[in-house]
Amino acid sequence: MYFQRFYDTPLAQASYLIGCQATGEAVVIDANRDLAQYIEAAEREHLRITHVTETHIHADFVSGSRELAQATGARLLLSGEGGRDWQYAFAAQAGATMLRHGHSFVVGNIRLDVLHTPGHTPEHICFTVTDGAAATEPMGIVTGDFVFVGDVGRPDLLERAAKLTGTMDAAARTLYASLARVRALPDFMQVWPGHGAGSACGKALGAVPASTVGYEKRFNWGLAAMTEDEFVRQVLDGQPEPPAYFAHMKRINKEGPALLRGFRRPERLPATRLRELLDGEQVVVDTRTAAAFAEAYVPGTINIPLNTSFSTWVGSLLPYDRDLYLIVSVEGRALDDAVRDLAMIGIDHVAGVFGHDAIAAWADVDSTEEIVQASAAELHDALLPRGVAVLDVRNQSEWDAGHLPGARHIQLGALEERLNEVPRDGVVVVHCQSGSRSAIAASLLAARGFSNIINLHGGYAAWTSAGFPVVRDGAPR
Repeated sequence: MYFQRFYDTPLAQASYLIGCQATGEAVVIDANRDLAQYIEAAEREHLRITHVTETHIHADFVSGSRELAQATGARLLLSGEGGRDWQYAFAAQAGATMLRHGHSFVVGNIRLDVLHTPGHTPEHICFTVTDGAAATEPMGIVTGDFVFVGDVGRPDLLERAAKLTGTMDAAARTLYASLARVRALPDFMQVWPGHGAGSACGKALGAVPASTVGYEKRFNWGLAAMTEDEFVRQVLDGQPEPPAYFAHMKRINKEGPALLRGFRRPERLPATRLRELLDGEQVVVDTRTAAAFAEAYVPGTINIPLNTSFSTWVGSLLPYDRDLYLIVSVEGRALDDAVRDLAMIGIDHVAGVFGHDAIAAWADVDSTEEIVQASAAELHDALLPRGVAVLDVRNQSEWDAGHLPGARHIQLGALEERLNEVPRDGVVVVHCQSGSRSAIAASLLAARGFSNIINLHGGYAAWTSAGFPVVRDGAPR
């Protein structure tokens, strides 16, 4: 049996190629839109992708299963569980085979058995994998977003991301029942999860790529002995705020992702077009570092640095129904990485790009602007006594753990829709935990016409390191 794990770092997402070397057949599980990686790997190993499947309707990236099956002529297999509201709308058109609990299919000498494991989502399934050429018992289980290394899938996404009110308590109880199926598996079986550390699909995911059922039974909090009510309370407590784009992903993956047929480089535009686009209120994202943007930026542009959080914040803050323009290094891989990362979350409408020279060209005929930075000491000693407003853009759990006295809280992902809560008369100091999210927030506020914005350099961490007072549990400390 051939086994290869593919890991996309910005998405913290794993997919798998499993092949029978005797027959040359292979299956891909939980493919993302970067199809070339699977096709090229299969060709290197003299395998043919004959089956494509996935564990559930994903919320954090656009599935590549439909397009990979079409590109390779593979058989597409999708979950038929979950009831009427959780069926793939495109399944019949795509000629998909629907899988239910207890079903199995073979890929050469490899058998995959289907376990229905609802809770994270109603239709979620897992696959136990048996190498029939060498064994009569399964080697491992592909768990998707059901069981991770050190954690279990969150049951609150349908309510918090897809806005299906009143679903997360029932989903948590369903998840509790589903975990009995993992406890019943042999300890020796390997666990191959769909995500690693950094994913918003759980709250305590480990960075180790795989585990065993026995290890998770001993050390995964979600598999520990506890009552149903205790589990529900623990699994719902402290979950990170889901990125706003998750709701779009659910819809796209349920209705049927568009067929990309490869990532295409957008047109490079002359620097003179930048003014025209900004005058027309087009969305222009400057992908330089926060420090470079703060020093000199083109008014009206929004700064979202091209790092591992790039797609998360673009997807959470910017519209899906409008063209997008980028200011990005056109040398090396930066542009290709940006286009790929955006396509992974369904943003296929990058209409054009500018090189960094567009900023210099702007400065030749007009002035650039800067985002003023303040240290924790400057905020404490000079700015707060003047009555400046403080805006905290961290997540709810961070705010609950401690915040600056008198600060107002708007999470970064919700800032665009809550701009009316930010005072326009007077200075606003924006901060997050370390300064990266607040830099994005400051650029967004500046682009929306706020003129007196200051970014707290080093964020809440710098404030607490300096020993300045914070509020915890309603009382300053």
